[in-house]
Amino acid sequence: MPWVFDPHRPLYLQLAEKIEAFILAGTYPAGAKIPSVRDLAKEAAVNPNTMQRALAKLEEDGLVITQRTSGRFVTEDKKEIAKARNRLAQEEAMQFIMKMQKLELKKEEIQAIINKMLGEMKV
Repeated sequence: MPWVFDPHRPLYLQLAEKIEAFILAGTYPAGAKIPSVRDLAKEAAVNPNTMQRALAKLEEDGLVITQRTSGRFVTEDKKEIAKARNRLAQEEAMQFIMKMQKLELKKEEIQAIINKMLGEMKV
């Protein structure tokens, strides 16, 4: 599946977000080895230096650990992964709430919409 990018946002951030999503979804589970910079760059069709910058960001964020001779791995710290998942969920929820506020919906209306949708879903 090709990686799709927004030309109005820094590419390395989008790459970091995509790999973070892979981690949070379990595609790259805790402790798993992450493909090499070159392999990821080739898959995403980007410059390896840009991919390197994205992975460095994930390392700063505590989701990726570099072992000098072995490569990069997803952190085994499940609390760190849970923290990232919670942060991302809150960001997504905030975007949704802001869109609903632009429609001038009240808190109760937003809650009713969410409750109805959750009731219809098999979560």
